[in-house]
Amino acid sequence: MLPNLTQDEILRYSRHMFIPEVGLEGQRKLKAASVLLVGTGGLGSPLGLYLAAAGIGRIGVVDYDVVDSSNLQRQVIHDTSRIGELKVESARRRMLDLNPDIQVDAYNEVFTAENAERIADGYDILVDGTDNFPTRYLLNDLSVLTGRPFVYGSIFRFEGQVSVFDSRVGPCYRCLFPEPPPPGTVPTCAEGGVFGVLPGTIGTIQGTEIIKLILGIGEPLVGKLLLYDALDMSFQTVNLQKNPNCKVCGPNPQVTQLIDYEQFCGVPARGAHVPENIPEISPAELAERLKDGRPVCLLDVREAVEQQISNLPGARNIPLMNLPAMLSELDRGTEIVVYCRTGVRSARAADLLLKEGFKNVKNLRGGINAWAREVDPDMMVY
Repeated sequence: MLPNLTQDEILRYSRHMFIPEVGLEGQRKLKAASVLLVGTGGLGSPLGLYLAAAGIGRIGVVDYDVVDSSNLQRQVIHDTSRIGELKVESARRRMLDLNPDIQVDAYNEVFTAENAERIADGYDILVDGTDNFPTRYLLNDLSVLTGRPFVYGSIFRFEGQVSVFDSRVGPCYRCLFPEPPPPGTVPTCAEGGVFGVLPGTIGTIQGTEIIKLILGIGEPLVGKLLLYDALDMSFQTVNLQKNPNCKVCGPNPQVTQLIDYEQFCGVPARGAHVPENIPEISPAELAERLKDGRPVCLLDVREAVEQQISNLPGARNIPLMNLPAMLSELDRGTEIVVYCRTGVRSARAADLLLKEGFKNVKNLRGGINAWAREVDPDMMVY
């Protein structure tokens, strides 16, 4: 039986209920529904706000990060006063400020194979607001194994994608992308950047699909992939087919229980080092070597545009994605110090060099941001 609406709720949602396809019964369906939103960042921000405003009765938010000033260019559910606060608590407070009549459950946890079923228990729809591959594959597997729809969104720079994967009536995410990408082949938003308003566009489309699913109206993006390009303001729709050999939703599935995908995608679990056991050099040690004039090859594996913010004189710029094809241009006899913004991409680059036979390679601990803090306070940190 659908829950009744209070007088306050009828006033709040009246503009919804004027729509024949929604009406009083539709608003009661929204109140009865539950949605699990994994991620409270760029995509999770518009999703959380609009799902709360629409009157979804129960919303779970999952994250394990804290609000940082670099988030606020696009993560509009948070604000400056909440820098340093847990993202799930910041999001929960904002959603309840917007609509105190709903229930928001906060899970300050990494979403993993171990806890996914427990966290997702009782939610009708699963939503990816993280835009990372490990969570996406895990959510897809959970969706297939438990028979629930999975609303997918993805963003990068100026482009985005949206789909609804429901293996009961159409393909799943693995039908489209059977295997996770190899480690280091796909840059994250932190590495490649994202147009600030893009998550708003993609997140609200995801929200639209969620509400359509709950109300049973329109034609959801099941079996379709919506592609959006902000630069030429274009939308394209690609039809998807169910893969009869899919490892998860096919007739002979190979994946029958949840597994974690961090190492498949080259993304660390919480608290892990990426990768481990890479020789490091501190900013102070590097500054001393450069001062003494000892030969050192500084290898900057950031994207070229990042050099407009900060740079080390004399450094050679080869973005991480291009490095495998340009190894022959590096001198194997010279000590190489690799750096990026914070030391994560450069650790991957150093690992690659060491595996390719380079003997004298070190990662600049903390990246160029650490150099700015410890050696050159006039340099910009980003």
